[in-house]
Amino acid sequence: MKATKIVKILKDKDGTNIGKPITVQGWVRTKRGNNNVTFIAVNDGSIVHNIQIVADSGKFDEDTLKNVTTGACISVTGLLVQSMGRGQSVEIQADKIDVLGLSDPETFPLQKKGHSMEFLRSIAHLRPRTNYFGCVLRLRHGMSFAIHKYFNDKGFFYLHTPIITAADAEGAGEMFRVTTLNMEDVPRTKDGKVDYAEDFFGKPTNLTVSGQLNGEMGAMALGNIYTFGPTFRAENSNTPRHLAEFWMIEPEMAFCDLEDAMCIAEDFIKYCIRYALENNRDDLQFLNDFIDKELIQRLTSIVDADFIRLTYTEAISILIASGHKFEFKVEWGADLQAEHERYLVEQHFKRPVILIDYPKDIKAFYMKQNDDGKTVRAMDILLPKIGELIGGSQREENLEKLLHAIEVRNMSKEELRYYIDTRRFGTAVHSGFGLGFERLLLFITGMTNIRDVIPFPRTPQNAEF
Repeated sequence: MKATKIVKILKDKDGTNIGKPITVQGWVRTKRGNNNVTFIAVNDGSIVHNIQIVADSGKFDEDTLKNVTTGACISVTGLLVQSMGRGQSVEIQADKIDVLGLSDPETFPLQKKGHSMEFLRSIAHLRPRTNYFGCVLRLRHGMSFAIHKYFNDKGFFYLHTPIITAADAEGAGEMFRVTTLNMEDVPRTKDGKVDYAEDFFGKPTNLTVSGQLNGEMGAMALGNIYTFGPTFRAENSNTPRHLAEFWMIEPEMAFCDLEDAMCIAEDFIKYCIRYALENNRDDLQFLNDFIDKELIQRLTSIVDADFIRLTYTEAISILIASGHKFEFKVEWGADLQAEHERYLVEQHFKRPVILIDYPKDIKAFYMKQNDDGKTVRAMDILLPKIGELIGGSQREENLEKLLHAIEVRNMSKEELRYYIDTRRFGTAVHSGFGLGFERLLLFITGMTNIRDVIPFPRTPQNAEF
């Protein structure tokens, strides 16, 4: 008999399977009982809840039940009946149990007791079997689907931008080098420099920090595009907010100014949260109960709120006037820190904030310059608990201004010549933004460390699994 997913059994409101034989396959969470009956909790990953298996000891040989241990993989066929016990509406009266994969109870690292997040990171190959990470990974899937659905329904085209690139979109230089050169015998030019002419691509190449520049090229032909893929930052930062490998969503929109981009970004955030509330309620409820007691209330409040919009200059004035003692000094021209962002969102306005018009010297070269000569048409969207979730801008479509911005930052015009060409041949007003997928998941799940919302985190000195 083909196995039925546990989520389908538990979500069956009509009770159509009650009294019928059914098969489930999954992993044993717990086993308890006595000489007459054994109760086995099985989970197949489709839902946070387990299904209870009731095994009459007289129906099974001793070795079969002995091998049903925590962590073992089993297949069970039996009658689905209404449960008289507390905690479940239905259970399976087992007629047949097959142990598909043994698990040594003495060495299986996941026991019924609670485990720290730090310990679970050390066994990332097994932590998806915990309730915490089952919820996180189902939400990760749900948000991935919601993102594609949102942009598809809005008429955007999904553009696949390169992972390997010669351009540094942010100009920060924190990139991972890609090479096939022999590190034991690196070829050198006559002046002693690395001879990249002998490398695979014939030039220095890196893992991408952003698909934005290629995305803009796509937008100048297709209108509205979005990217959704892995990006990499060689930033030696061991904080709960940083990863070396993470995923980014980056829409780019032709004929779109900053005001349009802000409206789309706010709508996009609300759509994703609403999708999670409507489609992953069981997972959110578990995380609300055991991780963050205010999670569902906070998510609901974001969907219902109008985001505050104000300029960077206005924000600086508010922060200075607050009299609050910040660790980092507040002054015009300095980038806002997480503590400043969270003060604005959590204490001053008590709702999400969209900041615009940042000083040009702290923002990227491609951002549209304002007429004041000091600021650019940038935006950051700030949310409670995490601070910045989205960063974006109206892009500089003026060729002369873009070239000047590249020159003052000592960036290579040759490497950016294709990007510059989009301003030479049929340029248009356009805007875009980037959203770190794992930052979104931090907010959606209530987790506090970004390492706990990605299956296999990559951080400094850590490339396990």
